Amino acid sequence: MDISYNWLKDYINTDKKPHEIAEILTSLGLEVGSIDEVETIKGGLKGLVIGEVLTCEKHPDADKLSVTTVNIGSGEPLPIVCGAPNVAAGQKVVVATVGTTLYNGDEAFVIKKAKIRGKQSEGMICAEDEIGVGANHDGIMVLPTEVAIGTPASDYFNLENDTILEVDLTPNRIDAASHLGVARDLAASLQLTHPEVKVNWPSVDAFKTDNNSYPVNPT
Repeated sequence: MDISYNWLKDYINTDKKPHEIAEILTSLGLEVGSIDEVETIKGGLKGLVIGEVLTCEKHPDADKLSVTTVNIGSGEPLPIVCGAPNVAAGQKVVVATVGTTLYNGDEAFVIKKAKIRGKQSEGMICAEDEIGVGANHDGIMVLPTEVAIGTPASDYFNLENDTILEVDLTPNRIDAASHLGVARDLAASLQLTHPEVKVNWPSVDAFKTDNNSYPVNPT
């Protein structure tokens, strides 16, 4: 049975790390067979930030390339050569900085400083398919103007990674066959040293009966 670390923390107030929780559950008879990291997008959009295109000019030696400068909120603006037909000054864009790894299936590509037709390029302005947030490759992503420069792309796209605990549940522990059941056992153990730990039971306030006029008569 797979248990989401993020979901588990919805039911129990603890700052224990996944491996610590795994040890506790195993000691309770809920043996954890494996711990796996799960990324919504491979690489977690590490190294990608929101930038603003300050200048955009045609490359003097390539008709389909543009030479841009991009402010990413730290240091000097980056010179970036871009091949997208829709790039323009004033746009808010997603920038892969030098050292960032981008993924295309099982293939990985590291962004490096380079000279493209004689012009320095220190990053990459990205299309949505290049970072795994969509399939469009007609041009770069153009974001709303109100997005703050320097915002990590993972924050802008509300990216959430998770850790999955695989619990080898035995037939006699059907009481733990849910996130809530596991949280209840975990809380019972943690309360031995931290009495303030509690299970956060889900609210049922939204569940309303439309008709309460059907009494149950004993027979």
